[in-house]
Amino acid sequence: MKNRVIAVVGPTAAGKSDLGVALAKTFGGEVINADSMQLYRGMDIGTAKLAPAERDGVPHHLLDIWDVTETANVADYQRLARAEIDRLLAAGCVPVLVGGSGLYVRAALDVLEFPGTDPAVRARLEDELRALGSGALHTRLAAADPEAARAILPSNGRRIVRALEVIEITGRPFTANLPSHESVYDTVQIGVDVPRPELDDRITRRVDRMWDAGLVAEVRTLEAAGLRDGLTASRALGYQQMLAALAGECTEQEARAETVRATKRFARRQDSWFRRDPRVRWLTSRGQELTDDALTLLREAVTA
Repeated sequence: MKNRVIAVVGPTAAGKSDLGVALAKTFGGEVINADSMQLYRGMDIGTAKLAPAERDGVPHHLLDIWDVTETANVADYQRLARAEIDRLLAAGCVPVLVGGSGLYVRAALDVLEFPGTDPAVRARLEDELRALGSGALHTRLAAADPEAARAILPSNGRRIVRALEVIEITGRPFTANLPSHESVYDTVQIGVDVPRPELDDRITRRVDRMWDAGLVAEVRTLEAAGLRDGLTASRALGYQQMLAALAGECTEQEARAETVRATKRFARRQDSWFRRDPRVRWLTSRGQELTDDALTLLREAVTA
């Protein structure tokens, strides 16, 4: 695997983290995080971040680098991730990129340039978002760039504003700036495939474990650290729902149930994103067999 990057992708709760550790140990590699919410300090339980003991001695990078009040920036992540990949490759070490944030994975691995921002345009669009709502702006986006509107949920005001901003700044469709399938690195992408009923069950059990492990207390602590002010972190699954419960907008049990529902919806969107990439090689096995099949796939890639 010298001079190659391994990427382990797929939906939440599929088993990516454990496979990433196993592959890194086999090849003497190191893991680079590609989960947008695991970038935040203190967001441990709700993001299923591996504890140090669970990393089995494998160095992990790009975890816990941002405060919860910081707004996620894919361009910043791209710069940081590529610096880590380049450093590891130069040292003869195999980078193992692990995560389910599709755009972050593509930003790290593929040809993708990010248009700049215009504070005045952004401020005006954000004012319109507050005044008109995300639905009205999504309708405007659909007229300007139908493909972008299909890819962005009508409720995702932040992404709608960014798409409209890019269109206004560049004079080109927002989708013209989306990543192609042109790679920057020699990469083998492994997708962890879990049938829908099994994945739904895994998600339900994961949310139960999160609550048992102290998610409520974690959210309270982060709320005191400014979580509600974080435009990105406050929207994380589990955290958003628990913040609503702490504000009296729903019960804790309702927040828990909504976390399960929202996570299942999110997993479906993740799966759809990665399925569109023909370079992802999907594996359906479990446990040690999954690791063995991944190693077979990687050895085939080396000899191809």
